[in-house]
Amino acid sequence: MNSIDWDDARYFLVLSRQGTLSAAARTLKVDHTTVARRVTRFEKALKMKLFDRMARGWTLTVQGRELTAQAVLLETHMQSLSRFALQNPSLSGKVRVSAPPLILSELVAPHLVDFTEKYPQIIFELIGETRGADLARGEADIALRMIEPRSSELVARTLWDVEYDLYGTSKWKSIPAAEHVFIGFDESTQHWMQAQLDKHVADRRYVFLTNDIGSMLHAASSGMGIALLPHFLAEKQQNIAPIDGLIEPVTARLYLVMHRDLRRAPRVRAAADYLIKLFQMIASANSASKAQ
Repeated sequence: MNSIDWDDARYFLVLSRQGTLSAAARTLKVDHTTVARRVTRFEKALKMKLFDRMARGWTLTVQGRELTAQAVLLETHMQSLSRFALQNPSLSGKVRVSAPPLILSELVAPHLVDFTEKYPQIIFELIGETRGADLARGEADIALRMIEPRSSELVARTLWDVEYDLYGTSKWKSIPAAEHVFIGFDESTQHWMQAQLDKHVADRRYVFLTNDIGSMLHAASSGMGIALLPHFLAEKQQNIAPIDGLIEPVTARLYLVMHRDLRRAPRVRAAADYLIKLFQMIASANSASKAQ
């Protein structure tokens, strides 16, 4: 058997999950020719044909399907080793934090200066994404999520209840409610709040769908339609205001999530503690502004 580069197994596993070179390349952040080359090299080293090359995508062979289970075990062991390596006493290195882009840009990034001054050897890497990073596979060290995790491998801490309302420009206040049009979440987002919004919209129509809250904000600010937006974002805009409240308040609980194995990793723990204190401050300031 030829010498095996076990990192090629990672390329094989991603392609087996994604099904196409382009999708695997996006996940791995390389070009599709690199994925093809690494998987082909893996096949040659193993002397096995793992994929049938089809026009619509790469399909696992019988041997490929059998090897996938072994590759998953290898991935699990490698991630466990990586998490163990992170549990060192050094307050230095990188901490990757995954969260919805607006949470990072509006609430986290503006307040990191104190942390970087206290821990100059720790580098925050902020990953803005609407999907949830896979913490078990090491895609991030900490995730800020609007959905509580179900996996027993993960631990979660409630950070803040984010409140939402329907916002639009003043023109909608003079337009009959039956003629209101709305801005919603697209199918790729599968946002639970879309179900709440659908109930309110009923037989009225959507004019714009997106997976990006920032785009929803700009569309609502232009007068295109009414959008369900978080208070912390919409209240900063001068040309939009709440239009008509929902029957029940809409809130989304924000959680800090990390893998159990990383709880005691010093740099990850320091970052998590800072984020917890930051959102305690944000929640306190929000409560104080409501009381005024």
